[in-house]
Amino acid sequence: MVTSLFFMWGFVHNLDPILIPHLKKSFSLNILQSSLVDSAVFIAYLLVAIPAGILMKKYGYKTGILSGLVLFAIGSFLFIPAANTQEYSFFLGALFIISCGLTILETAANPYVSLLGDPQTATSRLNFAQSFNGLAATMAPIIGARFILTEGYSDAELSAMSESARQIALASEASTVKAPYFILGSLILVIAAIFYFLRLPEVEDKDESKSLNVFRALRHRHLTWAVVAQFFYVGAQVCVFSFFILYAVEVADIDNVMAADYLGWGCGLAFMVGRFFGVFLMKYIASERLLAIYSAICILLCLVATFSHGFIAIYAVIGIAFFMSIMFPTIFSLGIKGLGSDTQYGSSLIVMAIFGGAVLPLLFGYISDLSGKVQYGQIVSLLCFCVILAFAVKGYKIIKPQTKNYA
Repeated sequence: MVTSLFFMWGFVHNLDPILIPHLKKSFSLNILQSSLVDSAVFIAYLLVAIPAGILMKKYGYKTGILSGLVLFAIGSFLFIPAANTQEYSFFLGALFIISCGLTILETAANPYVSLLGDPQTATSRLNFAQSFNGLAATMAPIIGARFILTEGYSDAELSAMSESARQIALASEASTVKAPYFILGSLILVIAAIFYFLRLPEVEDKDESKSLNVFRALRHRHLTWAVVAQFFYVGAQVCVFSFFILYAVEVADIDNVMAADYLGWGCGLAFMVGRFFGVFLMKYIASERLLAIYSAICILLCLVATFSHGFIAIYAVIGIAFFMSIMFPTIFSLGIKGLGSDTQYGSSLIVMAIFGGAVLPLLFGYISDLSGKVQYGQIVSLLCFCVILAFAVKGYKIIKPQTKNYA
């Protein structure tokens, strides 16, 4: 049941690349403005991750999971009035509420999977659970494109319409989000009901102080490195996935639906297979070493994606999806390793670092608008993988924390 959460938040996150071109057209946005979809989603991780850690510190993982699922469902249902009002800000608000729920779920589920079992296999276990996130990355763009990215009217047809007719046409296109998000919200409520009646084992917390000072966990140097690395990793992942459709249309001159298929069957499938293959390789290669190798490969592929054209560029991005697949769970598990009673707070801080997905896509969008080419935004992803490589080479090493008063 906990692993099912990885699939659900992966599915809704991977609808965002479908929403970006959809809302870009519906509201006549530039790339920077459309990237606010990512900002609305990932700013929640900055604001909610620490309260989520405190919530679980006091009331346990089950309470955190239930709270996250309820917010997830509420945000999904809000897509219906958002489509009715035809307000871009309403869509962003609904996405923010969904993301508040996802933040709590990720703060709970990631450490919970790591802690329920042998500490020596925590990284492999988390990578396995995260593999279902990869399955969602394959399915969501393919399904979402056929519900949301309807052909509708071309830009030329819209410009030839009167203002009132144009508004009616755009309202009709915007309404395509209602059904998928209503179904999603209903499914989440069913999952929440199952969790309510399910008995989940609580992980014993040996910290009797119950201190609410989250930042005391940063006394662990490797955790601080992990927070920074996760910030840049999520930024890279969001840049690669969220702008893929716009990128593929530009470099290969294909339509939106075909680009969405490449996103699902290409990037999503590569992401999922990469996770399962990574779990296999970790039986023979230390997780930090594999992370370093994969980071270096991603740097090279980013160069190809930035400066090549046609389907070679698309295949380079699909390759990036494969090799970055292990990065989130590997950084996460290496970051919380050896934290003891600081594990829940460490988890909060690493989840908070997902805020990178709100910041770095804005830089991607700005560079794309400034240069006039989406593919030049891939430079942002390249810089992100350089930071991850530094973590994999040095930052992951556990150094005994200095004795300070963090209470």
